[in-house]
Amino acid sequence: MARDDDELEPRTKKPQLRNLDPMSVDELRGYIAEMKAEIARVEEKIKAKQAHAAAAQQFFKR
Repeated sequence: MARDDDELEPRTKKPQLRNLDPMSVDELRGYIAEMKAEIARVEEKIKAKQAHAAAAQQFFKR
């Protein structure tokens, strides 16, 4: 069975900050759009996990 080396990385590892100095205004705007899309993706994942947890809680309350 193959092992994924990413599994060995700590989950709390902070991402490296991107050097913004060489980027043009258009590149910076594109970067902002990418980051906003990533934030939206993470927010959707949070909603899904909260819904799953709420459903599990209701199930085990009975």
